[in-house]
Amino acid sequence: MSKLFNLPELSTISRRTLLKVFGIGAIAGVTGYSRFSKPKPTIFQKDTLNLPHLLNQEKTVVVVGGGLAGLACAYELSQRGFAVTLLEKSPQLGGKIASWQIEAAGETFMMEHGFHGFFPQYYNLKSIVTELGINNNFKSLNFYSVVYRNSQYQPEIFYPSSSAFPWNIIDLAIASPNRFKWGINLTKLKHLQVFQAITGFQREKNFRRFDQISVADWVETEFPQGLYDLYFLPFAKSSLNAPDAMSVGELMQFFHFYFFGNPEGLAFNGTKDDMGTSLVQPMVKAIQNNGGKIITGANVSEISAVEGKIDRLKYYIGSNKNHVPFWVKQNSIIDSEKINYFGAADEMFAIASGSKEAISLTCTHQGCTVKMAADGKFHCPCHGAVFAADGKVLKGPAQRNLPQYQVSQKQDDQVQLVAANQESTLLETIQADYYVFATDVPGVQQLFNRVNGDIDQKVRSQVEDLSIADPFAVCRFWFDRDFVWEQSNFTSLSGYQLTDSITLYHRIQSQFVDWAQRTGGSVVELHAYCYKEKEFPHQEALLTTFANELYEIVPELKQANLLHRELVNQKNFSGYPPNSYAERPETSTCISNLMFAGDWVKMPFPCGLMERAVSSGLLAANEILHREGLQRRSLLSVNPEGLLQI
Repeated sequence: MSKLFNLPELSTISRRTLLKVFGIGAIAGVTGYSRFSKPKPTIFQKDTLNLPHLLNQEKTVVVVGGGLAGLACAYELSQRGFAVTLLEKSPQLGGKIASWQIEAAGETFMMEHGFHGFFPQYYNLKSIVTELGINNNFKSLNFYSVVYRNSQYQPEIFYPSSSAFPWNIIDLAIASPNRFKWGINLTKLKHLQVFQAITGFQREKNFRRFDQISVADWVETEFPQGLYDLYFLPFAKSSLNAPDAMSVGELMQFFHFYFFGNPEGLAFNGTKDDMGTSLVQPMVKAIQNNGGKIITGANVSEISAVEGKIDRLKYYIGSNKNHVPFWVKQNSIIDSEKINYFGAADEMFAIASGSKEAISLTCTHQGCTVKMAADGKFHCPCHGAVFAADGKVLKGPAQRNLPQYQVSQKQDDQVQLVAANQESTLLETIQADYYVFATDVPGVQQLFNRVNGDIDQKVRSQVEDLSIADPFAVCRFWFDRDFVWEQSNFTSLSGYQLTDSITLYHRIQSQFVDWAQRTGGSVVELHAYCYKEKEFPHQEALLTTFANELYEIVPELKQANLLHRELVNQKNFSGYPPNSYAERPETSTCISNLMFAGDWVKMPFPCGLMERAVSSGLLAANEILHREGLQRRSLLSVNPEGLLQI
């Protein structure tokens, strides 16, 4: 029985009462079996034939992109006897779960892109974790909370539960201190339609009905306000897509996977150490132990297509400067008479009016975006480095000048840049039987800009039309004292201008636990899932708002000394706007030897976030295995359809 029923203050609320209040008594009666019979995961694309498991001839695969999708694909294929080469542009592997060393408070720590929760229905990711023998690298957070800035709502607390729909809703209602503020009345046609829509998920029908409208527009008329405030808004934003830019079809798929079709409960695990140590490095080791070759710092410069297939690609290793021309769009948010700005988040460039030269605004210390101050110099808001107007470093901790670029072309609101003062690099050419593009959206769009030769125009158009979500930001603070915190060590926050969650790293990950025990300090992280650039055009605005909201959330920290802070700010997460589903690329493409992997790929079964990335990589591997007559890996998901189909 769930812990939800052990709470004494809820004993006066019976399940029968809640069934009547929310009008789902008949539904519960029809599906009563689900209280006692837990639904099993659904197997996708299971091979019925007893096919070979291992390759018996030489076949080569190049995977471009070393995030979770690329690593999962390379992992599976390397296990099956393929000669795999994985190319990653960054110096570290893992993509959005990568880790890197920083110096903070006089010590060395591993920094990440923000806290990630590992949910129990991440079946495909969990299967890899089990195969690698690293289950002990994860630990349960036991419960988690949602705290609302709006004082009319009390915090919601979610405990582990194995109840399937509709009992999970009843459990939630019994536990919720806001149960009578949901505002749902199933005698209202609009409310009934909402309830049916979110509990009767059918993938193709769902997207046909709901992909044309944004979440913000959908909830404007007669939507239960409490339901939106309490659950839909905070959980929708955790998809890293803002409600005004997210398709209702995607939201339905998201809710089905995480709640209405999920029999595993809502509690989740975190990593005991940073995610690079806990998950990425074991995957890398397994790939290499099976003969896979992994190359970091590899920039693809040219992709040759012959007769509709990828023939070869070239990449270079050496300097971090981009030796290949690339396009970047003008930033219309930051207004300046003397300087034109291009790019967003941590990929910003400045071009003086009338100039043919551009300066990267990425600080050479730890990657924050510098801002021009009133003194005409570029100042780093994170750690105080100062650069002259021409990019020369004037004050540390940065040691290198800001990178410089030449403007090679202009077109509408875009410019094409190429690195100035190019250093010598090692250029390599590689050919393979199969290619898998497993980068993020900006990465795959840049790859297609570098394709020369005959290639399917539909595929090119699909890639060009992919969307990028609003930027996300993470700020991690080191303080010299701890504080009392009654909520979960990871807590969702709702109603703040910027902040969407808070993580107490000094109570989760071992490196920070050890540091806190030695020093009495604390390490706290705030995460903004999808903020609006117009409201925060500079990282200085992000840092100021994060700090102000942290002191509101944890007033005790006003009396503490801030020892260090780290900002991560990127605009590279996949967007799922209205009208994007139909033309979203699938795993297989019209280019016969090219597969796609990444959370931007159209998926044939419900999944989300890390599980979506891993599953897409395994789908790409399965397609290659199938073409070579090998047994495909069984992939699992929640029940692909909701119970209340209409």
